[in-house]
Amino acid sequence: MSKGHDLGSDAGWEPSVGYPRPITPPAAFVPPPEGYPAGGQGKQPRRLAWPGILALLLVLALGGVVGLQIYEIERLRDQIAALDQRLAAGQAADRNRLDALEGRTTQLEKQAGEIFDPEAIAAAVLPSVFRVSAGQFTGTAFALSKPAQDGGTNLFTNFHVVESVWRSGGRQVFIERRDQRFAATIVRVDEKNDVAQLHTRERFSGLRPATETVRSGQQIVVIGSPLGLEDTVTTGVVSAFRKSPDGTGTVIQFDAPINPGNSGGPVVNRAKEVVGIATAKARDAEGIGLAVPIKTACDAFDIC
Repeated sequence: MSKGHDLGSDAGWEPSVGYPRPITPPAAFVPPPEGYPAGGQGKQPRRLAWPGILALLLVLALGGVVGLQIYEIERLRDQIAALDQRLAAGQAADRNRLDALEGRTTQLEKQAGEIFDPEAIAAAVLPSVFRVSAGQFTGTAFALSKPAQDGGTNLFTNFHVVESVWRSGGRQVFIERRDQRFAATIVRVDEKNDVAQLHTRERFSGLRPATETVRSGQQIVVIGSPLGLEDTVTTGVVSAFRKSPDGTGTVIQFDAPINPGNSGGPVVNRAKEVVGIATAKARDAEGIGLAVPIKTACDAFDIC
């Protein structure tokens, strides 16, 4: 029987070849992340927050500025709206005051026009009234306010004042005022209504035809050259309205004294407007004069 081996003894055992221990290669060097200290493990350092804080403060400041501007804009809008309302109210009040003043002015003008002042009327009318010399006859003519087409002056007188010149084929007459003498031409005549149109190249201030219908009882001024005496002024009232001598029209009866030479002169109302053209007087009575309505003359000649 073989002798057993003692496992606990080295006898009979040849030392075995040694088993090499594995060698771990050194780890490759990895640089630490930015912000970490080289070598070893370190805690991540706390970054400085000032840029973010400044940006936040800037945003907040800008927001505050914008908010303040919005508030100011709204406040200014409210102020402008209130100012517009005050201006509108002020303008309305001014318009009301202006309307009241205009109404008062119109009323005063109307009242002034209702005051019959022969002196003021004569002073305004006389520069437009002339003595007419037509051959051996004299009368009166007055200038119209509407300028003639050539820039001269149109005048009215009675046909019977210039009749002798007209029927003889003549057309030239003379108008005189204050020692001044001007040539005038007979343009057209209306025998039926006893009206003639004269024209001169001279420019004179003229009279306006009445805009309102003349009524009985209205006060009037008559200006003419009776018996060649220029600038004669008489006053009276409109007495009535009568049929014209030929029965085809109407004439104004008035009581202001007139005489030969007044023919063709203006009969004027308190507004210094012509209501008629003096044309005749009663032969055997005083205070009865007749005038052609100015509307009749204006309708016939269309120069007013």
